[in-house]
Amino acid sequence: MNTNKKPQSLIKAEAIKQLPQQTFSHPLNPNSEISGASLSELVGLQRIGFHLAKIAPGKESFIYHSHEFEEEFIYILSGKGIAEIDNQEFEVGEGDFMGFPTPSVAHHLRNPFEQELIYIMGGERREYEVADFPRLQKRMFRNRQQNQIAEYDNLKSFM
Repeated sequence: MNTNKKPQSLIKAEAIKQLPQQTFSHPLNPNSEISGASLSELVGLQRIGFHLAKIAPGKESFIYHSHEFEEEFIYILSGKGIAEIDNQEFEVGEGDFMGFPTPSVAHHLRNPFEQELIYIMGGERREYEVADFPRLQKRMFRNRQQNQIAEYDNLKSFM
């Protein structure tokens, strides 16, 4: 008897509305606070993430960062925010789409407005990744489930 439950392929809108909200904060940004639900995990997707996310007024998504290998995207459903992309700021709102092919430019999303910012974000989920946090002068390395971080000043050429 197989006790492994196969993920469902369809999640109806009413079920999505009833999903418990998860909250995430980036450990390097004390103002980072995102709530929402990961829809990709519910249907068993393993190589891409697809998330319904919300940023409360006065909060930020993660931290200004760039990716070496994982492509990302953001689609604004409602509200408005400030997208920081490659050292420029843009006001974004309903219907706006952002995509970050790799190696990506640095980017970040924050909500300085009074209304909640609701959006879809997603991208690749690779076992190996390198991400830069240029304003902090730090680099993150992911090797499967292990994450490591180093100061730019401590990075050395290997050969």
